[in-house]
Amino acid sequence: MSAAAYPEYPFTPKRFEVRPGVTMSYLDEGPRDGEVTPPEVVVMLHGNPSWSYYWRRLVSGLSDPAQGKAYRCIVPDHVGMGLSDRPGDDAYEYTLQSRIDDLEALLQHLGVTGPVTLAVHDWGGMIGFGWALSRRERVRRLVILNTAAFPLPAAKPMPWQLSLGRDSRVGGFMIRAFNLFARGATRLGVEKRMPREVRRAFEAPYDGWRNAIATLRFMQDIPLGEGDRAWPLLVESARVLPGYNDRPVFIGWGLRDFVFDRHFLDGFVAALPDAEVHAFEDANHYVLQDKADELVPAIRSFLDRHPL
Repeated sequence: MSAAAYPEYPFTPKRFEVRPGVTMSYLDEGPRDGEVTPPEVVVMLHGNPSWSYYWRRLVSGLSDPAQGKAYRCIVPDHVGMGLSDRPGDDAYEYTLQSRIDDLEALLQHLGVTGPVTLAVHDWGGMIGFGWALSRRERVRRLVILNTAAFPLPAAKPMPWQLSLGRDSRVGGFMIRAFNLFARGATRLGVEKRMPREVRRAFEAPYDGWRNAIATLRFMQDIPLGEGDRAWPLLVESARVLPGYNDRPVFIGWGLRDFVFDRHFLDGFVAALPDAEVHAFEDANHYVLQDKADELVPAIRSFLDRHPL
């Protein structure tokens, strides 16, 4: 499917060779540099198994000058996700560090070297907070939606649905052969039933063995303890997380999320006690899908009230 075939996605994605022979698709919507006042940049980072489509309504709500102050919205599709390339394991290392390096390469390519607002969801949290470990002064505001930046809380058991992909060969086969993870997320990750065409938009990029490689590799990279490749980045992100309490933080949370549940929300609130929190009893993991009508204007108001 081309970008034009996705509902509520009126954007023209751009492409960038993030590594030799590997091309990343991304959105760059809203005002550009070179104007009298440089635009404020919002970097939106999706997780697994979504893509930039997850952020579509927030991009529209922030980048359109008809709705007020316009923000520049940069939204990558991580390699292997969305409309980006699907390299094999011989051509790309599907690790958290690779995602962080890709993000920095994209921002350098776009000439974005100044302050940014990070908006993160799911794996986007660890990618964004991992990227910020050596660039914390550039992160001036945070928008945090159902994600993590610290190890699995002690009171939270590892969901079996994630273990199925992380630790089981049979589960891994089913995810790649039948698009099991993306299809499950569109049904179990929302409280409001998705319209069929929207569900198809979330699932379509991962239909087929080759196309689903990143959805499985993300699951296999989940850090649970020492020895896991992403563990040092996760531990360090947790250590410095309270340091972000000195800047504006918005937290939007779907409380029906069986992965990033109240335990994770409580962890963020404990680390960031001054954050503006919007928690919804009737929203799930894809909180921006369930609660776009509330969250988009709330996030815009938050950014407008805390200008850079």
